[in-house]
Amino acid sequence: MTIKEQLNGVSLELFVEGRLDTNTAPILENRIKEYFSRVIELTLNLSAVEYMSSAGLRVILATQKMAGTEKRVIIKSPSAFCMQVFEATGMAGILNIKR
Repeated sequence: MTIKEQLNGVSLELFVEGRLDTNTAPILENRIKEYFSRVIELTLNLSAVEYMSSAGLRVILATQKMAGTEKRVIIKSPSAFCMQVFEATGMAGILNIKR
């Protein structure tokens, strides 16, 4: 998995590519935590994620919970596999997904 970042003031977009699984989810979680206190809006671009396990979903849900009402978390352009995971788990209606 690779993560590229684009910070624009108080907005951060993380471009995630590859597999988001048990081995790589902690990497994404640490990157999010590194910036979270400095941003108001976090966008996770998941267009190049080829596989996402429950560990990856957990990181996304924990980020959403951590944001509360003070910050905004956007899931941008999720891959077909990610959308299947979101829909199968019922998270598609909870997450802020921008296709």
